[in-house]
Amino acid sequence: MSISNPNIPKSIQALRNYNLTMLQHDLIAGVTVGLVALPLAMAFGIASGVTPQAGLYTAVVAGFLISALGGSRTQIGGPTGAFVVIVAGIVARFGMSGLAMVTVMAGILLLLMGLTGLGAAVKFIPRMVVIGFTNGIAILIASTQIKDFFGLKTGAVPSEFLPRMKVLAAAAETVNWPALGLGAGTLAILLLLPRVTRRVPASIVALLVCTGVAVVFHLPVETIGTKFGGIPRGLPPFAIPDFHSDHIIPLIPSAFTVALLAALESMLSAVVADGMTGDRHNSNVELVAQGIANIVSPLFGGIPATGAIARTATNIRSGARSPIAGIVHAVTLLLILLVAAPLASYIPLAALAAILFVVAYNMGEWNEIGGILQLDFTAISLG
Repeated sequence: MSISNPNIPKSIQALRNYNLTMLQHDLIAGVTVGLVALPLAMAFGIASGVTPQAGLYTAVVAGFLISALGGSRTQIGGPTGAFVVIVAGIVARFGMSGLAMVTVMAGILLLLMGLTGLGAAVKFIPRMVVIGFTNGIAILIASTQIKDFFGLKTGAVPSEFLPRMKVLAAAAETVNWPALGLGAGTLAILLLLPRVTRRVPASIVALLVCTGVAVVFHLPVETIGTKFGGIPRGLPPFAIPDFHSDHIIPLIPSAFTVALLAALESMLSAVVADGMTGDRHNSNVELVAQGIANIVSPLFGGIPATGAIARTATNIRSGARSPIAGIVHAVTLLLILLVAAPLASYIPLAALAAILFVVAYNMGEWNEIGGILQLDFTAISLG
């Protein structure tokens, strides 16, 4: 097969004109986006009702496969906010084995979509549906982080939005002020540092500063270590999930939802990347890569993955030239797991909650709500 064939992965196509200068750019971009992905992967894991290392394992395994096999030159794959609410619901009802089944089933669906040429059909989903769904997910993600941001002491927090807000409101008097201070400090760094410089990832600076403050002053706040026992050092562990055949039928709707979300977000991310680079992605090759990544991810303790718009944009702004940058991003996270994983036990949950607040705000299309409502009222008046 010719190296210029559009139906082969972009990583192979990039080898045709690859050189040392491109490698230098890819290394810098890959390490940068890897550092950006570090707190996000852990935060998405926690918000999804699983462990922080599950998010990291996903970013390493799925991130590597999506870059190595995908149809976009600069797309970064990994866990994203779009899955948080769905994954948490699946884990609460069916456990980790149910989540593994959903992820594999969704991966198979994505693989079939790519092989049958359905990748292009995703773009016909109405814009209003995408905006409404994305904004709804953003609000739900933010609501799941209120407890950790304020350090509230509650019992089990309901998964439904309104009952959750009632429980949180009832616990308002239990605010942990040191946790709130760390969360507010994290927010301040995330919002202000990019105005000064974008050369250093604000999320990493915020995480290091707030973790350092918590450790030095022995602040009584909940951390990854106190809640999850830390993150084990080493390679993502390979294990065949414990599948239950009687769960297949009940999990089919969830699998379709995860597959559709993965397809939609990966295509949106690839389009954003094309707009920033002038390249043109191959939708079907990308969906095949997404499918393979989601089939393999649960075998290493991971969760669903897709293209990540913010990390893809960071990759491009950092100078990425090819999918090698995405592979370097995955290797960077793997090296952190092998060398510095125990240090993550000191990270305050309030800091990760603040990071997810910013993620939730950035993923929403808030400025388009007024236009959509205006279209609805116009349609009603014309009808």
